[in-house]
Amino acid sequence: MMRRGVGKCLAALAAAGLLLAAGAGAQAPVPVRPGDVVLRGGWWIDVTQGKAVRNTGIIVHAGVLLAVGADLAQLDLSRGRVITLAPDEYILPGLFDLHAHYAIDLYNQGRVDEYHVNPVLFLANGVTSTFPAGEINPAGMMRARERIDAGQQIGPRIFNSGPYFGSARPGWNDAVETPARIRQEVDYWADHGVKGFKAKGIHPEQLQALIDEAHLHGLTVTAHLDSGYRNTVNPRDAILMGIDRLEHFMGGDDIPPTRSIYATLQSLNLNQPAVRAEFRLFIRQHVFYDPTISAFGYFGTQTSPVFRHWIQESQFLTPYARTVVASHPRKPNMQFQRIFEVKQREIKAFYDAGGRDWITLGTDHPSWGQYFEGFGADRELQTFVLSGIPPADALRFATINGARALNVAGKLGSIEVGKYADLFVVRGNPLVDITNTKRVQLVMKAGRVYDPAKLFASVVGKLGPTGPQDAERWKGRLNIKDPKAGMKN
Repeated sequence: MMRRGVGKCLAALAAAGLLLAAGAGAQAPVPVRPGDVVLRGGWWIDVTQGKAVRNTGIIVHAGVLLAVGADLAQLDLSRGRVITLAPDEYILPGLFDLHAHYAIDLYNQGRVDEYHVNPVLFLANGVTSTFPAGEINPAGMMRARERIDAGQQIGPRIFNSGPYFGSARPGWNDAVETPARIRQEVDYWADHGVKGFKAKGIHPEQLQALIDEAHLHGLTVTAHLDSGYRNTVNPRDAILMGIDRLEHFMGGDDIPPTRSIYATLQSLNLNQPAVRAEFRLFIRQHVFYDPTISAFGYFGTQTSPVFRHWIQESQFLTPYARTVVASHPRKPNMQFQRIFEVKQREIKAFYDAGGRDWITLGTDHPSWGQYFEGFGADRELQTFVLSGIPPADALRFATINGARALNVAGKLGSIEVGKYADLFVVRGNPLVDITNTKRVQLVMKAGRVYDPAKLFASVVGKLGPTGPQDAERWKGRLNIKDPKAGMKN
C-alpha cells in the first residue's frame, strides 16, 4: 500500500509538471507559466565541472531555476518570456565579490560609502552578490540593502558586514573595545541582519572574542591581519583561533613579527618550507583565502593588461567630480607593485599545492575615481589567469567558492535546479578567454532580467559631488564613534 501511495503521488507530480528529475538525469516537462523566463540557445557554464554545456533550455520561475537542460520542444512557451541566445553566448552564475567596498575617496582625505551608483555598476558587470568587507557607515549600508531587497533600488545582493572590528573603524578605541563589549556588538549586529564580520587592526584577545561570538550566531569572520608586529595577529594564529576566511595575506612562520607584513611580503621567498606549511594549514583547517591581488596593482605602475579600460569609467563621475579627481594625481607605489607581482606567484603556488577549493574572489578597491569597484571582479579574474590559474578554476573561485565561503552554496554560486536565478550572459567562451566576462549581454538577479547597457546609461555622470557646495559630504570619514547610533534613525 505504501508503494502504491508513493506511486500515485509521483504520478500526480509528473502530471502537474512539478517532477523535475526523472530517471538518470532526465527531466519531466515543466510547464511555462505567466511571468516565467525561458533561456534557450547558447551555452551555460558548469562551474563545478569546469565545462561548457549546450543550453537546451533553462526555465526560471519566481526567481528560482526550475529547470536546467529542459527539452523545450515539448512545452508551450507562449505564456513566458523567451530569450534566445546566440551560438557564441554563454550563461554564467552571478559573480561573488567578497571584498566589495562601496567606498569612494575622491578627495584623498578618507572614505565615504556610496550606495546609489556603485550597486548599479556591480550588477551591470554580472556581480550579483557582494560582501562589503567592512563598512564606513554600516547603518547606511544596511538601509541600502533593505531598499534593494524591497525592489526600491537596483543592485546586487548585499551580505552586510557591519562596521570594521579594529582600528580601521572610525572612532575605534582599544581601551573601550574589550572582549565583552565586542561580544555585545556582535550580538547587536547579528540581530540587525549582518551576514558576517570583518576585522582590521585588531588585537588577539579582541579577535578571539569576535570569532567565538560570531560562530554562536552561525556567522563567518574574515580579517585583514598583519605579522604579529605591535600586538597584531598573524594569519597563522587567526586560523588556529578558528577564523573562517582571510584577506590579502597568508601569514605564517616566514612572516616575522619584527616588522610589518607589507615589508616582508614584497620580497617573500615562496620556496621556503614555512610557506608550504602555511598552505597546508589553510587547506587542513578549511579556511578560505581572498588574495585581492589586483587591489595592490591599482597602486602600482598599472602596466599590466589587467588595468586596461574596456569601458571609460570616468563617465560615471559628475563633471565636477572629474575636476576633483584630476586635481589629485597619484604616483606609483613601488612596494605595492612588488607585492602585486609576488601575490601572483603566491596564488599559483597555493593553487598547485591543492588550494583550489579555498580561494575566493575579492576586489578591495575603494575608488579614487580612476577605476570603480564594480569593474574589479573582471580584473581579478584576469589576474588569476595571468598568474597561471586555468579560466575554469578562476570562475570557480568567483562563483561556487564565494557561495561556500558565505554559507549560501545551497542556493547560489552555480547553475542548478532549485538555486536562485542569479546569472549573466556574455559573448564569447570565458573558458577559452577569461576577458570575455567583460562582454556582458544580459544580467539576471533573482529572476529579474536587466540590460547592462541600460544600467550603465542610468548612472552616467551621477557619482560624486555636483559642485563645491556639495563637496563636504564627500570628504573624509564619517565621524561615527558608535556605529549603532545610525541604526536608530
